[in-house]
Amino acid sequence: MADVALDVAIDFGPDRAAIDRALASFCERHLVGLPSPVGDAIRYSLTGEGKRLRGILFLRAYEAAGGAADGSALAAAIEVVHAYSLVHDDLPCMDDDDMRRGRPTVHRVHGVAAATAAGLAMVPLAALCATEACRELGLPDVATTAIVRDLMVASGAGGMIGGQLLDLEGEGTALALDDLQQIHDAKTGALIAAAATIGGRAAGASPDALAALARYGKDIGLAFQIADDVLDVTSTTSQLGKTAGRDVELRKSTYPALLGIEGAKARAVELVEQGCSALDAVGLLTPPLSRIAHFTVERTS
Repeated sequence: MADVALDVAIDFGPDRAAIDRALASFCERHLVGLPSPVGDAIRYSLTGEGKRLRGILFLRAYEAAGGAADGSALAAAIEVVHAYSLVHDDLPCMDDDDMRRGRPTVHRVHGVAAATAAGLAMVPLAALCATEACRELGLPDVATTAIVRDLMVASGAGGMIGGQLLDLEGEGTALALDDLQQIHDAKTGALIAAAATIGGRAAGASPDALAALARYGKDIGLAFQIADDVLDVTSTTSQLGKTAGRDVELRKSTYPALLGIEGAKARAVELVEQGCSALDAVGLLTPPLSRIAHFTVERTS
């Protein structure tokens, strides 16, 4: 598994570096003028270590669908939405966590008020970043509108916010498997699916291709969360870069709890195979997209 993680880090190192540069540029352009605590909190959340999985997924979906321009600014917009979700997910009123990406969480460094405001500000900033990026790519207004809509739906009540609410409501409750999937499809899967779909939209993909990308994204998004559930009980805090064992502490229903560790792993692998098959059916299963899918379940952090 460690070899797979290393291979992915090498294969997608240039993509990650390009996204990091785009995020740094975003901070320089758009954080000027914000109140210092809020701007500092946003910068802290965006410039730390991270997999950049969603941004990389977008870039490789864009490439697979025929896109050839530099899409790193649009990938950065997707990563801004993801970072916002982590800032709020870690707040005391939610999962109340101290560690994220190998360092103290935003509210531990900048305070709860600044972290809360930073997360709120990051959503419209992501929409602005996405709009600017679409214009740089020369996309028509109809495509730009659809891309920003996808990003906002994934971040809103029908996606991450709704999933987070259901997750909080489910703490201390023995959830059924369908209920657990509903939470994770929204909280984790929605943005991963949007990243894949936005890649297709930016490249002008056909409706069939967009549907396949959405299915692939949804399947590997759920697989990613199942792997997270497994790692929470099998890895250490130092390996994960965030606090291990939090699901048990918060009395959350998880895939390992419902299916057992091996059953959860098997379900994640099944989802990866389903997602890859959806792309293969429309001729979009490239080696990079296959590696990304398998990385979601073979990673160690």
